[in-house]
Amino acid sequence: MRKAASTALIALTAALAAVPAAANEPVTLVRIDDQTVELSRTDTASAAVWISTDTVLDKGDQRFAAASTDARLTLPIPASERRYVILQGRNGKTTVVAERVLPLQQGSNFRDIGGYATRDGHTVKWDKAFRSGAMPLLTDADYALLGQLHLGAVVDLRSIEEREVAPDLLDDRTGALFLSNDYSLKPLFAKMAKSGGENIYQGMEIMLVPQFRALFNRLLANEGAVVYHCSAGQDRTGIATALIYDVLGVDRETILKDYHRSTELRRPQWEMPKVDPADFPNNPILKYYAARADGQPPKAEPLYTPSGASNLAQFFTYLDQQYGGSEGYLKQKVGLTDADFAKLRKTMLD
Repeated sequence: MRKAASTALIALTAALAAVPAAANEPVTLVRIDDQTVELSRTDTASAAVWISTDTVLDKGDQRFAAASTDARLTLPIPASERRYVILQGRNGKTTVVAERVLPLQQGSNFRDIGGYATRDGHTVKWDKAFRSGAMPLLTDADYALLGQLHLGAVVDLRSIEEREVAPDLLDDRTGALFLSNDYSLKPLFAKMAKSGGENIYQGMEIMLVPQFRALFNRLLANEGAVVYHCSAGQDRTGIATALIYDVLGVDRETILKDYHRSTELRRPQWEMPKVDPADFPNNPILKYYAARADGQPPKAEPLYTPSGASNLAQFFTYLDQQYGGSEGYLKQKVGLTDADFAKLRKTMLD
């Protein structure tokens, strides 16, 4: 298990190095190996560098540098510890950054959604919401790391069929509230097959109204961090993340770049346990995960249509035409109000 975990971490590190940061992300923290991370920043004004167990600078934090002007710094933060780096400028203003992609041994596409700047100069807070693929094969070390996130809720966007073969355990291990709503994956797969690969997300906004309502209600409640996920952490989770970012004011170019990172950050081998499809003959998700003739897990495919368009860009166009945008959709179908949007921005933005 240790060798496999080490191999997974090396693969994750290589993927992170290969994927450029999205726009409007002036400070990043990327893992180099299981003991160190690299801090990168575009503003190299002199700043004290602190390592913290939370997002607030206080007396218990460790000062790494008193006055650094380096664009890149290597910091001693083990993969087993969730830590935040706080930059404190000469004027006392602080900037917080954390690892966006958590270094899980057997997780897939597990990310903090914090750190992106908005069009009006705010920043999405770290440690408020995390997106992920399915988590049926997490190790004890993974649960130990996720236990440091102060989770309040796990919102499962998956269908009955997916939950049947790969149930969540994160809520049991952390005491977080578990929320899900029943629906079948079969109609969705049938629609996607008929679409020819274009506009495949159209209609998901109706099917997932209960799930999105639960997610936004938990974010608004602000009772601990929220983890939300589907199986791959890219389509339903990608839509949910795009809605959150869009109403918070993150520009769509950044949203799209973040969405497409799923192709590199997925680990399909950890998204589904090894089960015999014959035991679940009518389960469509197993047909997907068992589709390769060589017995290997499916490959993460780029999230583009046959015509070369981004799936999410097509969905944004549809939302704009059908509902007047993300806010219009969330008002008309999910039931959010202007007061809810104002509270969400107050809760989720620095």
